[in-house]
Amino acid sequence: DVEQKINEVLLEDLEVRAFLTSQAEARAMGAMALFGEKYGDVVRVVEVGDYARELCGGTHTERSGQLGLVKILSESSIGSGVRRVEALVGLDAFSYLAKEHLLVSRLAELYRVPNDQVADRVEQTVAQLRDAERELEKMRAQMVLAGAASLAGSATDLGGVAFVGTEAPEGAAANDVRTLAQEVRGKIAADRPGVVAVAARANGKASLIVAVNGAARARGFDASALVKGALSGRGGGNADLAQGGGLPAEEAPKLLAAVEDAVRQAA
Repeated sequence: DVEQKINEVLLEDLEVRAFLTSQAEARAMGAMALFGEKYGDVVRVVEVGDYARELCGGTHTERSGQLGLVKILSESSIGSGVRRVEALVGLDAFSYLAKEHLLVSRLAELYRVPNDQVADRVEQTVAQLRDAERELEKMRAQMVLAGAASLAGSATDLGGVAFVGTEAPEGAAANDVRTLAQEVRGKIAADRPGVVAVAARANGKASLIVAVNGAARARGFDASALVKGALSGRGGGNADLAQGGGLPAEEAPKLLAAVEDAVRQAA
């Protein structure tokens, strides 16, 4: 690869020579020039043995071997046909590689495998962690939804409206909280007006989701209006399902109480 070829040239300890010549002569010699750069009639040519020859005004070593070692860190595009390469040389490159070696050796020790098998073991570990995270998310979702039927069955009757106000398990994903509200709403008899309010706490903030069934909408209940009423005008959604948040986590019970009061008064 490029890095290996560079270090092979360094090991050859080629003479580095810089001299001035005409632009025409430099091009005739095959000197490389940066695309788009403007050069005068007299240019500075730097050549590394017979390996490389280019127009350059930079400072250079007298021999390629003086760089010792090159370790490329990154490369990126900075324009059409031009790439930027960042690298360490000499003792800095050696120190970098020494630290990398210590890191790989430590991982090999922890995994109890040879150094050249570390990458495969790390990939396996990452895959296992991702699988575990997916399973954990499934379990969390199941925990959130497990009590849907029970919650619907224990709804409070507020003037003929079945009201359910509950908090989701702390840290529950927003999608799971929304699904819980919809699941509970679905467990309420279709001909019975139902309003479901689910509060959640995550990352130090409280959120609220309200779901209203068709029978409740026929009675004039609107999920969006209930959310905005509890959150002083904040929140969004539609008459069936709405949500909002942003208050401190400890405000979650107050959000549920606000929706319950609104339903009681309207019923």
